Amino acid sequence: MNVKLRVWRQRDAGTPGRFETYEAKDINPNMSFLEMLDVVNEDLTRRGREPITFDHDCREGICGMCSCVINGEPHGPENKVATCQTYMRSFRDGETITVEPFRARAFPLIKDLIVNRSAFDRVIQAGGFVSVSTGSAPDGNAILVPKQNADLAMDAAACIGCGACVAACKNASAMLFVAAKVSHLNLLPQGRPEKEKRVLAMVQQMDEEGFGACTVTGSCEAVCPKGISLNFIAKMNRDYFGALLGVGGKKANTLTGA
Repeated sequence: MNVKLRVWRQRDAGTPGRFETYEAKDINPNMSFLEMLDVVNEDLTRRGREPITFDHDCREGICGMCSCVINGEPHGPENKVATCQTYMRSFRDGETITVEPFRARAFPLIKDLIVNRSAFDRVIQAGGFVSVSTGSAPDGNAILVPKQNADLAMDAAACIGCGACVAACKNASAMLFVAAKVSHLNLLPQGRPEKEKRVLAMVQQMDEEGFGACTVTGSCEAVCPKGISLNFIAKMNRDYFGALLGVGGKKANTLTGA
């Protein structure tokens, strides 16, 4: 198959960017989207032109680094897959495909299709950990966890921190990401001692990073490659307001969008 690519090219954050057009010819429909970009880059390199810069690591839908916007959709047209799991058979022969970086103030552009998502790392550092001493590996039944809580915690922990939720949100909100990271620890006994401190610290860091407010449009859940549910945002809201009451009933603003 043959496709035409409109790719965003930008040397760095301080340089104006633009779309450039490339031909991708004789592409195997079973190639992943990133493999197709590899083929295009090999051709550009042979012709002495600068290859397209894009991010990737595992190429197995685990690391979340491959994130980009394809035809206006974070990760592309398929449901619950990352960019690296999007295959060329999802597109039509002769189609023009537009490829852009994630666009959000909290994700400053580095080059071409790569953005800096270290804001997520700082949110995690603010409270996405447990400080209890675990010692040696305990017996599986030493700490009892209700199955419903264990299942929900695993669902939340599936978040790969790719940032698609931010890219899809009209407000560039990180609520789904933060809610997943808060909830997967707050649901477990090991996370309980720091439950209130965690949710307050991570929400505060999210605000400081410049992410927008959540207005519950559901666009984040729709594009999440791991299907993280909006229900986790509701749970984090409950944890957050409960923590506020626990420290003196301070007024909230972020979660109400005020």
